[in-house]
Amino acid sequence: MKHFLLASFLASAIALPAVAADYSIMAPAAPGGGWDQTARTMQTVLQQEKISNRVQVMNVPGAGGTIGIAQFASQQKGNPNALLVGGYVMVGAILTNKSPVTLKDVTPIARLTGEYEVIVVPTSSDIKSVGDLAAKLKADPGSVSWGGGSAGGTDHITAGLIAKAAGVEPTKINYIAFSGGGEALAAILGSQVTAGISSYGEFESQIKAGSLRLLAISSAEKIPGIDAPTLKESGLDVVIQNWRMVAAAPGITEEQKKAIATDIEKLAKSGKWQENLKTKGWMDTYLSGAAFDEQLAKDIASTETILKEIGLVK
Repeated sequence: MKHFLLASFLASAIALPAVAADYSIMAPAAPGGGWDQTARTMQTVLQQEKISNRVQVMNVPGAGGTIGIAQFASQQKGNPNALLVGGYVMVGAILTNKSPVTLKDVTPIARLTGEYEVIVVPTSSDIKSVGDLAAKLKADPGSVSWGGGSAGGTDHITAGLIAKAAGVEPTKINYIAFSGGGEALAAILGSQVTAGISSYGEFESQIKAGSLRLLAISSAEKIPGIDAPTLKESGLDVVIQNWRMVAAAPGITEEQKKAIATDIEKLAKSGKWQENLKTKGWMDTYLSGAAFDEQLAKDIASTETILKEIGLVK
């Protein structure tokens, strides 16, 4: 009888579903930005899809995410319930800020979403194509001013890559960094800069209203619904994506990492997550495991190279 009861107990225990983890997600940026939106969308979907019972989000802004990642790495070591949202901007910030804590000090899990960069000019501009822009750049690099986000960020890196692809020394680019998207947009619309660089979403309403001319997008192939050639189609061999990722704490076990990766995969493939991607205009660029580790290493190496060529990293 005892053996029967023990066998029955073990069978029922095996049949029980795994207990969903309670997660805390750090967004290493102020509320309202892309990383914060990603963390809060994750929070909602993880709970809606019953992947996690309870999810909290905390914001630790500053220095392109380097303050947050340093705090996360030191305070969450070995914690399988702690997650960190980050992205391509963090790669550049780690290099330009000479951060002692890097992505090697956390446990990358997956790339979740991505946005491609677009190049725009005011509709009053005499620049009608990327070819026109490249010709001006070659003739006098300093005469072409680029308006975009923070120095060393994705927009700045894109300008450097465009210059390099056009055969222009990247250190000669005239890049003007703006602290917010609104300031950059005002400068572009007011013709205070020659061209603007940012994600498509930043300029979409002005492009559709006819205030801005869309010259090209930085994707490898044309994007459905966006009427623009790629930079490659325009003669410049540049492909760049401003991606967002999720990482786990350092010092977790392989089993814990696998469990987190399974939860994130469920999130990324869920109907609710896909709905949010469409609503927010985010592209599904999910990549995990060894493939993501390999891509991350390539992105870090290429970013270091271009930032050195621009002169922001020695």
